[in-house]
Amino acid sequence: MNIYVLLKKTFDTEEKINLHDGRIDDDGAEFIINPYDEYAVEEAIKQRDEHGGEVIVVTIGDEDSEKQLRTALAMGADKAVLINTEEDLEDGDQYTTAKILEAYFEDKEVDLILAGNVAIDEASGQVGPRLAEALGIPYVTTITNLTIDGEDVSIEKDVEGDVERIETTLPLLVTCQQGLNEPRYPSLPGIMKAKKKPLEELELDDLDLDEDDVEPKTKTIEVFLPPAKEAGRVLEGDVQDQVKELVSLLKNEKKVL
Repeated sequence: MNIYVLLKKTFDTEEKINLHDGRIDDDGAEFIINPYDEYAVEEAIKQRDEHGGEVIVVTIGDEDSEKQLRTALAMGADKAVLINTEEDLEDGDQYTTAKILEAYFEDKEVDLILAGNVAIDEASGQVGPRLAEALGIPYVTTITNLTIDGEDVSIEKDVEGDVERIETTLPLLVTCQQGLNEPRYPSLPGIMKAKKKPLEELELDDLDLDEDDVEPKTKTIEVFLPPAKEAGRVLEGDVQDQVKELVSLLKNEKKVL
């Protein structure tokens, strides 16, 4: 099987987000594999081990994105591809990402593409479905179980606390939800092997694309933090007085009634 994983570099979930002039300041920040993409990497490795083939991890980013690709290789992926847009693109959106990936996959034989359900930075969940539509293959989002038997595929999909069961066929794109598996930690032998595994680097020119082809359809005007959480208030007096005060606060101060 030809199994591909879409990977994104995101801020470490333990990092404090700092803003400067309405933009995220990433100087000195730590980056990791988007946590939902780790489920995709793990599932790709499991399916390869069961059905054969190879796992190829693909990301769009800069030279620093090589670290996350090497982590995926250390987990057990076979090859990695970095589409380096550092020199060509200052900003992009989900359309940009899907358009670049569409060009990359244009001449590839694909059986299965896995991605994270969402990225924890923007959480749009658009790239996987956009890519599947562009490639003309079926897709299922937020999967929690994946069983492949020849060309036939059985899927369990998370639907707001319930499970939907879906039957489909390869080739297929899926996005992975928490509960699908338990991503492994890279082992020391895996880390050593990852240094020798192939990592291909491409640019937009290699995909016959230029900046106009992937110009974003949206623009971020400003990024801002939510307001600081206010201290709680304890209402005193008998229950009837507390209820009256609470209703008054909700109506006159918070304007929610």
